[in-house]
Amino acid sequence: MTVVDSRPSSVQPNPAPAAEPEGQTLPQFVLTITCQDQVGIVHAVTEFLLAHGANIKQHQQFDDPVHDVVHLRTAFTGPHELRLETLETNFVATADRFGMRYRIHDQTPPRLLVMVSKGGHCLNDLIFRWRAGGLGGEIALVVSNHEDLRPMAEAAGLPYLHIPVSPATKREAEQRLLDLVEEHEIDLVVLARYMQILSDELCTALKGRAINIHHSFLPGFKGARPYHQAYARGVKLVGATAHYVTADLDEGPIIEQEVIRVDHTHDPRALSTVGQDAEALALSRAVRWHCEHRVLLEGSSTVVFR
Repeated sequence: MTVVDSRPSSVQPNPAPAAEPEGQTLPQFVLTITCQDQVGIVHAVTEFLLAHGANIKQHQQFDDPVHDVVHLRTAFTGPHELRLETLETNFVATADRFGMRYRIHDQTPPRLLVMVSKGGHCLNDLIFRWRAGGLGGEIALVVSNHEDLRPMAEAAGLPYLHIPVSPATKREAEQRLLDLVEEHEIDLVVLARYMQILSDELCTALKGRAINIHHSFLPGFKGARPYHQAYARGVKLVGATAHYVTADLDEGPIIEQEVIRVDHTHDPRALSTVGQDAEALALSRAVRWHCEHRVLLEGSSTVVFR
C-alpha cells in the first residue's frame, strides 16, 4: 500500500515514496505501536512515513474495545539513505503527542541463543528452519546443561557451550548465561526444552526476551512421565504452548499453541511423538513471529499479528 499525498498543489509536497531500483533492495523497517485509542493515530503515522519517503508494505491494526487500546504494526521500505536512528529520533514528537509505546526495527535479523537439555526435537526443528531461512532470526549459539546435543549443534556449525547446573552452581550458571547474552548481543533466548527452572532474577532480567515451550498437559499432568499419565486418563488432545518466560512457572504471556487430536490407539510412546511435533511447531512459530516483530506484549497477554 503506497501513501498518496492528496493535498492542494499550493502546498509543498513531501518526498514521494522511493521506487525500488531493479536488482537493489530498499531498506526495510517495522514500526509497532500501542497506545490509548484516539482520533488521528493512523493519520499521524502515515503522515510521518510519507514525510520520510516511506512506502507502506503492510499495515495491521487491532482496536481493543475492552481496554480502549489500539495496537499497530506497520512494515515499510524507505529510500536508501534512510536510517533507523533518523526514524527513532524524528518519531519522538509523534509518539509523545499520542502517548505511544513504540519500537522501530530495521531489517537486521535478531540474534538467538538456544538453550537445551537432552531432548533434541525442538533444537533440530529450529536449526532446520534457520538454515532454510524461515526462522526470522540468526542462531548465534547453543547452551546446554548436558553434552548430549553437541553433535547436532556442531554439525550445523553452531558453537555449543556446556554449562552444568546444580543447586550449588545455579547462580553462577545463570550469571554466565547473562554474560553470554551481552557478549553475543543476543536479542532472544529460546528455551527449546531446557529442563531447568530459571530463577526469578533471571526471568526478570530476560523479560520479553525469552520464550519457553511446554506440553499443554500442564498443569493436569505435572512431574515425571506426563505422557504416561495422559495415556492413563485417555486424553483425546495433545498440545503445546509457547510463551514468554516469567517468574510464574509456565504461566507467561502466550504467543502460540498447537493442538493435535489423538485417540485410544496412541500408547505413551505415540503420545510423546505427537507431543514433540506439537512442541516443535508451536515454538518455531512463536520464535518467527517474535523475530518478525509481530508479537506485542500487553500485560499478561499478547497481540499477535499473523
